[in-house]
Amino acid sequence: MSAFEFIFSFFGLLLGLALAEGLGGLSRALKASHKVRIGWATILLGVFVSCDVVSFWMYGWALRDLLPLNWPVLFCGFLVTAVYYVAASLIFPDDPEEWGDLDLYFDRHRGKVLTAVLLCNVALMATTIGLAGTKGLFTFRLFVLTWSFFPVILLAIAARDRRIVIACLAWLIAVYPLTAIWH
Repeated sequence: MSAFEFIFSFFGLLLGLALAEGLGGLSRALKASHKVRIGWATILLGVFVSCDVVSFWMYGWALRDLLPLNWPVLFCGFLVTAVYYVAASLIFPDDPEEWGDLDLYFDRHRGKVLTAVLLCNVALMATTIGLAGTKGLFTFRLFVLTWSFFPVILLAIAARDRRIVIACLAWLIAVYPLTAIWH
């Protein structure tokens, strides 16, 4: 087993649990949808966090040859993946029927979820720059696909109007498929 395989077996487990937590919350909400209004905001938040967790997994693969096997990498990786897990667990309530309207739950918890995802991405970018340097990070393509993430998520965290937050989430989600087709 290589150092990367060892490191990523641990990170992958926690990232997989984060995805499972988000999907479990979605399935509980869908099962209660006859009694609970889910709302677009909650759905978009779940899609965004899921996409971001998958992109984190992809960054891990891209950095595989640069990650040393040591305590700081394992501990910092644990912290980031644990934050993703907690963020994913906050997207949907444990008992959706207690809320009646998940937009109310969204309004109460979206700031925590988005701040957690922002912190994970700051850690990821700092790690990427620390390991790979800044060469090629400031192209127009990466400004749109990578760097736009930070002001848009900050706006989504700060906004009081749910429509603005939904627009921010729509942009953040749109970046993932755009990344796949814009080379």
